[in-house]
Amino acid sequence: MDTFTQQLQIVRGRGARTNASGRFESATREAFDDGWTSEDVEPVQLVTTVTPEKAKVIITRNDSPDVGFSASINPYRGCEHGCIYCYARPAHAYMGLSPGLDFESKLFFKPEAARLLERELSKPSYIPEVIHIGGNTDPYQPQERRLRITRQVIEVLSRFNHPFSIITKSGLILRDLDLIAPMAERNLVRAAVSITTLDRKLARSMEPRAATPDKRMGAVKRLADAGVPTVVMFAPCIPGLNDHEMEAVLERAAAVGAQGAGYVALRLPLEIADLFQEWLATDHPDRASRVMSLVRQIRGGKTYDSQWGKRMKGEGPIAALMSRRFAAAKRRYGMGEKLPPLDLAAFRVPPRAGDQIDLFGS
Repeated sequence: MDTFTQQLQIVRGRGARTNASGRFESATREAFDDGWTSEDVEPVQLVTTVTPEKAKVIITRNDSPDVGFSASINPYRGCEHGCIYCYARPAHAYMGLSPGLDFESKLFFKPEAARLLERELSKPSYIPEVIHIGGNTDPYQPQERRLRITRQVIEVLSRFNHPFSIITKSGLILRDLDLIAPMAERNLVRAAVSITTLDRKLARSMEPRAATPDKRMGAVKRLADAGVPTVVMFAPCIPGLNDHEMEAVLERAAAVGAQGAGYVALRLPLEIADLFQEWLATDHPDRASRVMSLVRQIRGGKTYDSQWGKRMKGEGPIAALMSRRFAAAKRRYGMGEKLPPLDLAAFRVPPRAGDQIDLFGS
């Protein structure tokens, strides 16, 4: 094994193998063999830092036809789960940081999220629409246990009777069942749990700090048992690596109560392409060339195609087969029905202290 490959393996418990500079930095940095690295260098632990971020608004809007929501809330930037495939990684470059190890160890949170949300929902001009929580990074990543930003956001949505959807790969969502279950009774919430594999070893390699597959399935069951409409996302579907598990994941998810399912083909925009290939080279060298060959076959010969209508599912014979298999599995396991829309009409701005006094005193 050469020294560079060893350097790629030094940081344990993280997804990325390197911390190359972001695309906007004037200077670049990367690991190389200078001849001085010890052959028996010990793995190091990377310390996570969490920094408050001052935000002016909390609801982000998009007009992409490829996603099922136009309004979203992301309590965190960066994600300690460290999923090597995470499409949010390139956004860290806007912070002057690396989409590699920086993305999963230098995190930012929005301490004013709940206050900003209450202010935005209270505006007379506000028109309710379903808000998606976690469209970028996981709202229940490990730091949420201490910071509770996501819970505070849900508390505001509950008081306003505002519908929302949420996606996670963490069992920590069960902490907030006391809020989520009553909102489900009022048709104000649906949850999605991302389950990419049932193979615990692959999950630990690919998503090093996320919950195990069993814990995620357990979360699906608890949510479903509590009456929360729950879907499972098989995302990303990686040809040659986890695509063979598609039917097994849906079968088990349906057995524990999942009502629906979705999938997204592996996306490798910008810096993710190099990060993913570095990870393949160290963790799955026997499959690396085949996986990347199949990825290029569903992306028109490239590592990624960002065109709307193609970026989520890919194109070509392999992508078409993937789509047919998924549709057949959904029908087979009774997950083909579209979930009913959430209730927008229930939205109300709750009265604040003093409102009644002001009313009679005017």
